[in-house]
Amino acid sequence: MPNQPTDLNKYKKKRRKENAKATTLCKSGFHKWTDDPKKQFDVREGRLISIQICSRCGTTKVLNT
Repeated sequence: MPNQPTDLNKYKKKRRKENAKATTLCKSGFHKWTDDPKKQFDVREGRLISIQICSRCGTTKVLNT
């Protein structure tokens, strides 16, 4: 019984897509922002702030509210 060769192209496509998913979106400016619940109050200024972290690449941004 001859063995059929395994089609490796579908595995290569899947792996390339997974590797590029996070970096391409974030590099293009499409971050996935989530709020950081740890720090919400700025002591020096005495105002409420929101710190958001990108769940893909880990960059942070601060929003004044």
